[in-house]
Order: sequence, then structure tokens, then C-alpha cells
Amino acid sequence: MAKKRRRRAWAKLPLEQLLDVRLCELDVQIKKSVVEQRIDQVLAELDRRGIVFKPHFWVSDDWFTPAGVSGCAVPFYLLHPRLSHLERKQMLEVEGAERSECIKILRHEAGHAIEHAYRLNLRKKRQRLFGKSTKPYPDAYLPQPFSRRFVQNIDYWYAQSHPDEDFAETFAVWLGPRSNWRKIYQGWPAMKKLLYMDELMNEIAGTKPPNRSRRHVSPLKENTTTLRQYYAKKQKRYATEYPNFYDADLLRLFSAAPEHKKNETAASFLRRVRPSIRNMVSQWTGHYAYSLDQVLKDIIGRCRELKLRVGTQEKQLKMDATIMLTVNTMNFLYSGQRWVDL
Repeated sequence: MAKKRRRRAWAKLPLEQLLDVRLCELDVQIKKSVVEQRIDQVLAELDRRGIVFKPHFWVSDDWFTPAGVSGCAVPFYLLHPRLSHLERKQMLEVEGAERSECIKILRHEAGHAIEHAYRLNLRKKRQRLFGKSTKPYPDAYLPQPFSRRFVQNIDYWYAQSHPDEDFAETFAVWLGPRSNWRKIYQGWPAMKKLLYMDELMNEIAGTKPPNRSRRHVSPLKENTTTLRQYYAKKQKRYATEYPNFYDADLLRLFSAAPEHKKNETAASFLRRVRPSIRNMVSQWTGHYAYSLDQVLKDIIGRCRELKLRVGTQEKQLKMDATIMLTVNTMNFLYSGQRWVDL
């Protein structure tokens, strides 16, 4: 027990000292974590479908399934409460922290791993329905929220970004025991992909794959980057996600003036009122709260970049923010102004 306490000494460090800890020094593991429980659920779902192959999982700096590898990396920040708190503080949210979201991601990554294991991307019908894996990944993509050619599993209509993501998202929906995909996607062009997925998985059920690589790519234990460097790079990468066409509205609602530097940040305010204004706009416009939340994420991110703070009474500000969300949602859904970065 004493040895474990010494190993996890970083967990009690002040923020500035914690940021100087190297990723390879974060002795976190999937075993006995909440993520392990969620992985076990997805593996049990594969069992029920008769798929004998099981992807392997390891700890890295993000979610990913490398090309040609039949396993998935899990981000370190999900494996200790202090690291999850740090991720939220640095990035405003923790991808996969919620059980339902984590399982959706794990099903998606399992789809990639199984496709790699059985080399399904080489099949002609797979290429015809989803496209070829050799298609270059775009730097960004413009989602079509109302397209029925793609299933919807994780955020940002991710199936639309690349043929491989379309396959993994379709697999995730097919695998979910309560997805009710035959009813929900009835009449959608995406049903052809789901029926093919059902046919394909029934074919490979009970068979061993030709590729059973257990390789770990970019494992955390080999990453000498500090947490400070990791988040500086990650924030820079995601900064491009928040377009500046919100600026005029945000500068009208919030303030960057020195006299307001002790006030609540605009990002914090919007996160706090996010559920209520999202639901209000959903009632006004008839749009799904899911769609509205994508716009709110962008707006919150842009507030953080501009270092904006609350400068007026909350009641009026909340109403103004609700109106702003309504207007920008219309732009998002109908004028095609938003690119989603990968």
C-alpha cells in the first residue's frame, strides 16, 4: 500500500507541479478502473454476437485504433479522478467520462479493430457501400445533420468524416443491444450498410481472424511529454475548431475589459447555463438538443480563446445568450458555415 501511495504522489501535487509530470510517470492502468468495466460490457456484447475475436486495449494519450492493429488505445485521463479533473479544467470536457459516451466510443473503436483483424476493408462490397480506406482523411469536414445515408453514434455526425469512420460507426450502432436499428433506420439509405454489417458479422462469427496483432502503438509508458506540453499542443490543435464568426455576438454579450477580470469567465457561465438554454432553444426551434449542443461547444471554446468574462446581469445575459444560440444554430444547420476539424 505504501508503495502505491508513493507511485501516485503526483495525484496530490498542486496544479503547476502536476503539469510538469511526464506522461510516462503517470502509473495508471485499465485494470480495476471504470473503463475496464465498460470494456468488459462491450466484450460481452461481442460474445453475444458470436464474435470470438476480442480487441486488446492499452493506455495512451488519446482514443485511437492504429491502421493494421486489432486493438484500441484508451486515454490516460479516464483512469484517475485527478487526471479527469485536469482534462476538464484544460479542455472544458472529458471525452468518454460519461458511461454512455464511453461505451459508444468503445464500440466504435472495436469496429475499427475487428475490421483490421479480419481485413474487411479489402472486400469489394464494403468498398462499394462505405468507400475505400485509402481515401485521405480530410483536415476538416462539413457535416450534413439531416443526411440519412449515415448512422448516428458519437458526436459531430462522425460517420460522415471518412469511409473507415462510417464503417466503425455503423458497427457501433449494429452492436448496441438496445439500438433498435431495424426500426430507427427503417427507410434510411443507411439501412443498406446496417444490413450488410449484420451479414458480415454473421459470416465471421465463430471464426479466428488472419490478423491478431497485439501491438501497442504510442503506449503511455514511452511518452516523455509533460502534461503541460501535452495540453499546450492539444489546446492549439483544438483552437482551430472554434470559428471566429461568433466573435461579434460574443463581444457584444461578454467583456475582455480589465475591470471585469475578477468576474466569472464567459466559458464557465455558458457551461453552467448550457442545459437550460439548450432546452429552451430546442423548444423554440423544434431542433434536437443534440444539434444545439454542437454549436454551444464551439461558442464556449471561442469564449475561452478570447478570454471573455461576464460583464452584465445574469438574467439578461442568459436571455441574450439564448437568442444568440438560436441564430447561430440556424446558420449551423442551414447555411453550412461550420467545418468540423479532425
